[in-house]
Amino acid sequence: MIFNMSEQEWDDVIAVHLKGTFTVVKHASIVFRQQRSGRIITFSSTSGLYGNSGQANYGAAKDAIAGFTRVVSRDMGRYGVTANSIAPSASTRMTTGVPDESRNLRSARGISGGSELMGEAEDIAPFVTWLASDESAHVNGHVFHVTGGLVTLLNEPEPVSTINKDGRWTVEELIRVFPATIGVELYNPAPVPPTV
Repeated sequence: MIFNMSEQEWDDVIAVHLKGTFTVVKHASIVFRQQRSGRIITFSSTSGLYGNSGQANYGAAKDAIAGFTRVVSRDMGRYGVTANSIAPSASTRMTTGVPDESRNLRSARGISGGSELMGEAEDIAPFVTWLASDESAHVNGHVFHVTGGLVTLLNEPEPVSTINKDGRWTVEELIRVFPATIGVELYNPAPVPPTV
């Protein structure tokens, strides 16, 4: 949990996942730009894209990788290079220690990670192979969730609801307007439990 996480734990996970992705992509992009072709495939995670309790460092790194990949796709597309990201869900040694309570909570939220929704690591390889092939040359800048026999194109960040006025909003106006407009159907991922 974030309140128990040390700065070193934060730095270590960011260094492995986010900086590790950057260092590989940086050097590959030099070669790919020179040869005017290439496929960059990064790995994000539903932990970052949807958010999982107790994984602030890992989730931050993995969501940042999705954003990084979208930017790289725009930087490299003109050179015949594609960049896409996969958020895999698979049973591995890493997932065997996940408590059943966490799996059930994720499953109830519709997020892969409940054992009934997870495939095997080998299920991810065919999609990686396809993304690396010439057959996917038109696919650039996207994030996919892959698990078992399921491949899901995830949406791009986009506006969902907007309020607008001439000039700056006041706090009083926001108190009055927000709950009846943008705030009507907001989902709280961790509401305060009822007191008994």
